[in-house]
Amino acid sequence: MSVTIIFEDEHILCVSKPNNMLVHHAHHSRNIAEETSLLQLIKDEKGLKVYPIHRLDRKTSGIILLAKEKEFVSKFQKLFTNNKIEKTYYGIVRGFSPDEKTIDSPVKGGDANTHKEALTYLQTLEKITLNIPVKPYNSSRYSLVELKPKTGRMHQLRVHANKISYPLIGDPKYGDKNHNVMFEENFNCKKMFLHAGKLEFTHPFSSEKLILKANFPKDWISLFKEFSWKNPLQ
Repeated sequence: MSVTIIFEDEHILCVSKPNNMLVHHAHHSRNIAEETSLLQLIKDEKGLKVYPIHRLDRKTSGIILLAKEKEFVSKFQKLFTNNKIEKTYYGIVRGFSPDEKTIDSPVKGGDANTHKEALTYLQTLEKITLNIPVKPYNSSRYSLVELKPKTGRMHQLRVHANKISYPLIGDPKYGDKNHNVMFEENFNCKKMFLHAGKLEFTHPFSSEKLILKANFPKDWISLFKEFSWKNPLQ
């Protein structure tokens, strides 16, 4: 597997993370020998040690910013904390989601006993009804959604999608098992359909305005064709 580079300069490396890949191993992880993390892959391929600026779940594919020096991290992280960076994700969800929806609902933090404010804007781009039964119905409905998180809580988009009863397809924790199985059996899709598609921000060092995009993985592209859905990143 090779790293897909979206943008690179002397301060940052922006790459597209594959689905089901850790950004980096936790210090106490026992799996270091068993799987390659994104940071390890970059080090092996480019001989570069990079530092994550923000998080991306293992199950989420798409765009991630990495700093080339540790001292650059805080300058880019400020963009996230000050809401100076626009993050656009795409998801495939169960059901016909609303055309537009503001989801303002607290999400559990790292400490499971505390909840933190979380805000997501959802817009529905495409819908489809399939003549494939999923209990208890004789057919099944799905939507392609654009998700813009305004906060950065752990699993925020996955929790928010589930909270409004339109869970992400392939989500093993917050999703609908019957629909996940249907996608596996009919479309050979076992991965979670959440993709970090786009980042828009002004570079804190060069002042250049950047719109960076990560192409969809192959399973998304095949579903777009199957469902006659327009690719929102084209």
